[in-house]
Amino acid sequence: MRIPAPNLAAIGGIDHGFFTRLGGASDGLYESLNCGVGSRDAPEAVVENRTRVAKLLGAMPDNLATVYQKHSNIAVVAGDSWTAETRPEADAVVTATPGVVVGIVTADCAPVLLCDPEARVVGAAHAGWRGAFTGIVEATVGAMKGLGAEPRRIVAAIGPAISQGAYEVGEDYKARFLETEPDSDIFFANDEGSGEPHFDLPAYVADRLARAGVGNIYDLGLCTYYDERRFYSYRRSQHHGEPDYGRQISAIVLS
Repeated sequence: MRIPAPNLAAIGGIDHGFFTRLGGASDGLYESLNCGVGSRDAPEAVVENRTRVAKLLGAMPDNLATVYQKHSNIAVVAGDSWTAETRPEADAVVTATPGVVVGIVTADCAPVLLCDPEARVVGAAHAGWRGAFTGIVEATVGAMKGLGAEPRRIVAAIGPAISQGAYEVGEDYKARFLETEPDSDIFFANDEGSGEPHFDLPAYVADRLARAGVGNIYDLGLCTYYDERRFYSYRRSQHHGEPDYGRQISAIVLS
């Protein structure tokens, strides 16, 4: 149901998980652990799924703090008793409060979980290409620093995301990156058949983490697109002509 990252699992006093789509209450397109409030899944199923996640992390369901994700570069500190209606617009959430689970949902974008074990600060970031390109990683590290963290002490893990082999993009997309970051050419590879560029999102996110000074980075190396049994994928749903898609959750908590 959830996949741990070895570098985070070695830290005492926290719990975390990159949750799969398995072990939930949803059915149909959303089978089964869909945690996407913004999906068209039955609301009661989504609530049940999120409750199961919180309980597996040893927390109360009301202490699962997620945000209204907009592919932005905004990171916020977790507040008290957020609801689906009151959650802020952001793409990362951090906390130094034990028992508050910070999480984000994804369906191809890269989920990043972070912890400074000395300062006792944790965070979760949703890094799609737009958010990563405009600075969501740096914003998350900055928000953690505001709570006492130091980048060199931060341990970060990148969870299941679309892999380069499945992530075909346009030449205009590539040009946007190269115009601002000429060295980002290393994250693109041309498809042998179509000639179109493919983007390595997890590697790019890892590079942004390193540039932000994060001292310990681990990539699980799991692809959401190719592993249909375990993961939801927006791009796969589009290729299959499906009307909607589920979202898996990644979350971390100070015990």
